[in-house]
Amino acid sequence: MPDAASRKVLLTGASGVLGRFLAVELASRYPGLVLTDILPFPGEVPEGARFVQADLADAEKIAKVAEGADTIIHFGGVAVEKSFETILPGNIVGTVNVFEAARVNRARVIFASSNHTIGFYERGKKLSVRDRPRPDGFYGVSKLFAEDVGSFYFDKFGIESVHIRIGSAIREPTEIRHLSTWFSYPDLLRMVIAAIEAEKTGHALLWGVSANTRSWWGEDDAARIGYRAEDNAEAFADKVAADPDDPVARRFQGGSFTSQGYGRAPEGKS
Repeated sequence: MPDAASRKVLLTGASGVLGRFLAVELASRYPGLVLTDILPFPGEVPEGARFVQADLADAEKIAKVAEGADTIIHFGGVAVEKSFETILPGNIVGTVNVFEAARVNRARVIFASSNHTIGFYERGKKLSVRDRPRPDGFYGVSKLFAEDVGSFYFDKFGIESVHIRIGSAIREPTEIRHLSTWFSYPDLLRMVIAAIEAEKTGHALLWGVSANTRSWWGEDDAARIGYRAEDNAEAFADKVAADPDDPVARRFQGGSFTSQGYGRAPEGKS
């Protein structure tokens, strides 16, 4: 991989909450950073970066925006649970367009996957990235689709990708669940930089979580990219509020996503 000053980095989803954070932090490190989103960039574009408005579902436009990129940080798409029809263009079609652009440019993809790929595991269950996925909605299914697309593009074309199963990427934990799922902004940035600069990644799956004492997530491919989390949600344990009074959300790791449209009968009943 080239050195930082000569890397050509593209960030999708740049107008979102995490995208804006990464745009500011990465612009000074990677000159010529290209930002894209279906929505206009809010505020001023960071110095040293440029913004191109584009729809992920538009293959021709994404191919043009990605020209010359050696790294694509893919944080674009629908970021909450929605109908399949809403999820489809950005998260399914758009992901294929991004990986196809990566194939053409021989670029590495760093993908914002999600803990909602495993949301229906019960809280307290310690997981490896090798455990069977249990998505909690169409959003989680779309993230699993992208992980599989990454596997396919690596096996067939040699395109490397790092898939970050993001937990709760917020400034500070606000509820009990976050003491297990919190992913601090500094740890997020460190992980993305490590994924960009690793010599080789293959097809890697990482838990996007800080070094939380109460974490439910363990074995992953973080060592492959030379990354180690530094922050711990336990520092906020005496400040967080109780989780919402929702028995389904309180039962499962995916929290409120699991209770949206939940239709299973209670155990022991048909």
